Amino acid sequence: MTPKVGGIVLCGGESRRMGRPKAWLPFGNEVLLQRVVRILGQVVDPIVVVAAPGQELPPLAAPVAIVHDAQKGRGPLEGLAAGLERLATSGVDAAFVSSTDAPFLQPALVRLVIDCLGGHLAAVPFADGRHQPLAAAYRTAALPAIQRLLGQGRLRPVFLFDEVATRLIDEAELRTVDPDLGSLRNLNTPADYTAALRAAELIAAASESGVWRRTRE
Repeated sequence: MTPKVGGIVLCGGESRRMGRPKAWLPFGNEVLLQRVVRILGQVVDPIVVVAAPGQELPPLAAPVAIVHDAQKGRGPLEGLAAGLERLATSGVDAAFVSSTDAPFLQPALVRLVIDCLGGHLAAVPFADGRHQPLAAAYRTAALPAIQRLLGQGRLRPVFLFDEVATRLIDEAELRTVDPDLGSLRNLNTPADYTAALRAAELIAAASESGVWRRTRE
C-alpha cells in the first residue's frame, strides 16, 4: 500500500526580528501562510497548520486543519508533535514540514525529500553546514521519540536526528531539483522580506520603505 503523506506548516514562532507575524506578510495577492499552504498542497494532502495558543491566522481553504501548540514558546519540536498527532488520526504515515516564511518552496524539493524517507523516520536537508528541520519529512512513527525529547526539555530538532533513523540529504542532491536552494530561504528580518519581494518582482511599483510601511499597517 502506498504511504499516505500529509503536510505541516508551522507558524507559531514569535517573529521577534521581523517585528510582526510572518504569516500575515503580503506576498503578491496572498500572504505568506496562504502561499506556503498552496504550494505544499500541490504535493501532499491533508495539510495541518500549527499555530501558537491564541494566535490569529489569515483565512485558509476549508480542508486545511488548524491545531495549536500544547505549550507556547517551545519551538518547532512542539509544533511538529502537534501536527504529527493530528495527521496520525487521519491515517497519515508521514509529513513534509515547512515553516510559514518559505515563499520560494518548490514542489519538486518537497517530492525529493519525501522520496528520500525510505525506511527512515526522518529525511532532512543538510545545507549551508547545518540541518534544515523545517524543510524535512518525518514519519508519524517518530512521535514517541519527539514526545520523549519534549518531556526531557530537549527542544532542539537536531536532538531528534540522534534518536531516530535519519536520512541526510546533501546540497548536491537538493540542487538537482532546486538549483538555487530557494526552498530553504527563510525570511527572518524586514531586510529579508524586502529582498524576497524584490526577488519575486513584487516591489517594482513601490519603494522598499513604502512596501514595508504598508505591510505594517
